Amino acid sequence: MNSLSGKTAVITGGNSGIGYAIAQAFIAEGACVAILGRRRQAVDHAVTELGSAAFGIVGDVADLETHDRLAAEVGKRFGAVDMYVANAGMNRIEHTEAVSEQSFDEQFATNTRAVFFGVKKILPLMRDGGSIILTGSIASTKVLDNHAVYAGSKAAICAFARAWALELKTRRIRVNVLSPGPTDTPILAKLGVSEQRRPAFEQHMAHAIPLGRLASAHELARAAVFLSSDDSTFITGTELRVDGGLALT
Repeated sequence: MNSLSGKTAVITGGNSGIGYAIAQAFIAEGACVAILGRRRQAVDHAVTELGSAAFGIVGDVADLETHDRLAAEVGKRFGAVDMYVANAGMNRIEHTEAVSEQSFDEQFATNTRAVFFGVKKILPLMRDGGSIILTGSIASTKVLDNHAVYAGSKAAICAFARAWALELKTRRIRVNVLSPGPTDTPILAKLGVSEQRRPAFEQHMAHAIPLGRLASAHELARAAVFLSSDDSTFITGTELRVDGGLALT
């Protein structure tokens, strides 16, 4: 416990799902956390649940002005940052023939451009020896039906991580990608998995995933703690798949 004591973290998309679980885990390990989310009500609720070690900022990561505001507010509150988790993302499951220019642009704006400029804006605040985690996806390497645009947007951030790992080596800032497989979060409903369809979906996943179940958000959060703590000080430029072995099938 307290492996992150005295450290500060910024988590985009930290008001729900994997991002929220990472915020919980970081705080449990002694960190102070800033979360960014799009909806005021959701951000305020998350901060209330997380407690006094957290504060929230409302904004859309696809809007680059959000990252300027985020950096300014975090600078006022924390002074410096030890950990940055670029977690916010979106996915539209669409066959290539159905993808509109707007859908393409929105996914790349949120999943790719926002990650690049979010890191760029936070770097002046990051302490040497810090950790950057980019939330990727196994879709970047494993072909999934109707995920072409999403996969491309996530593959790009894997390239970012490798480049930044070298660019930031003199500052000892480590950059890694955390790639979830299917995870039990509210995003399943957004992707069309209703409560009625949930049992059939889970059964299908149990057959597809070698470990036989969905991941919990808590399991992704523990991996994020590992990548941010002194337990991983010799790991940079890599992708950690937390997918129950799905990428192997």
